[in-house]
Amino acid sequence: MSITDVEVQTALSRLIDPNTKKDFLASRAIKNIEINGNDLSLDILLGYPAKSVWDEIRSMVEDHLRDNLPSIKRLSVNVSSKIVPHAAQRGIKLVDGIKNIIAVASGKGGVGKSTTAVNIALALAAEGARVGILDADIYGPSQPTMMGIKGQPVSRDGKSIEPMQKYGLQVMSIGFMIHGEDVPMVWRGPMVTQALDQLLNQTHWDALDYLIVDMPPGTGDIQLTLSQKVPVTGAIIVTTPQDIALMDARKGLKMFEKVGIRILGVVENMSTHICSKCGHEEHIFGSGGAEKICNDYQIEFIGSLPLDIRIREHTDSGSPTVVFDPDGLVAKEYKQIARRLAVKVAEMAQDYSAAFPKIVMQKT
Repeated sequence: MSITDVEVQTALSRLIDPNTKKDFLASRAIKNIEINGNDLSLDILLGYPAKSVWDEIRSMVEDHLRDNLPSIKRLSVNVSSKIVPHAAQRGIKLVDGIKNIIAVASGKGGVGKSTTAVNIALALAAEGARVGILDADIYGPSQPTMMGIKGQPVSRDGKSIEPMQKYGLQVMSIGFMIHGEDVPMVWRGPMVTQALDQLLNQTHWDALDYLIVDMPPGTGDIQLTLSQKVPVTGAIIVTTPQDIALMDARKGLKMFEKVGIRILGVVENMSTHICSKCGHEEHIFGSGGAEKICNDYQIEFIGSLPLDIRIREHTDSGSPTVVFDPDGLVAKEYKQIARRLAVKVAEMAQDYSAAFPKIVMQKT
């Protein structure tokens, strides 16, 4: 007896994507279904980068369909990802070469925002996305050191500059333009905002799925420029559990809310410390603060990171944790945060009112 389209729809409606927690059917990830008698083929097109789990998802789908449709003879499932542009502030056009811009911000300095930003960018790139990172901290650029990049960018056409590249990332920072690590940026606000505009719009970004913007701390000129001129898909707030950091994180949340930029979630850095000698775990800066903010503002808590000396050592050496120890526990935490962030972005473009994907029936 041949497979029917109703049977296929019913089976797929019970199949849950472990990353989005939604069924593949409702999220419109199922594409190009073809039925030929008892042979079935389909594509799964994920809206987030997940190269490392494509095979796992393929096996899960195949097992599910064979269990629910025992009459299947030949089954072909292809899994891939496609990142598309998503909604930003109303009336602001996309930047050439960039699909999605994600701001990584904090209310205050010293919470590990830049380290978090670079490791998230590297985690997204490891999953197959095309990723860039823009160091928007004009007064204190740190990405050249964290990425271990020296030298100055070049221009091939006399109009735009080529981003620096390392570890699969496209990187731009005012730090590349400064001669000497001890040279201060003694600029007033208008010069700072003009520099950000040039770094963003005059860099030849090459077909990026995501541009991660490492924001300066606070709620000043750079943040306002970003909200008024840059199409920001969403922002994440990095904080530590201590009360003073949480107070400033709340200010950052309210600032983005006022300028119409969506908060994708909160990351709690330095959440816990595990002694490298005895293994004792201690909440040095307190606990539960970031989750309380998320509950208060109805936004998502997308992950926590430990206070670990190796994170500092890796970034100081120009080889961030995700590339230095890609299979380590801390790198896995960064990757989980990046995966959840990408899923949140992908959900912004979902149209759940669309009909079931077209099914092609062939005569045998």
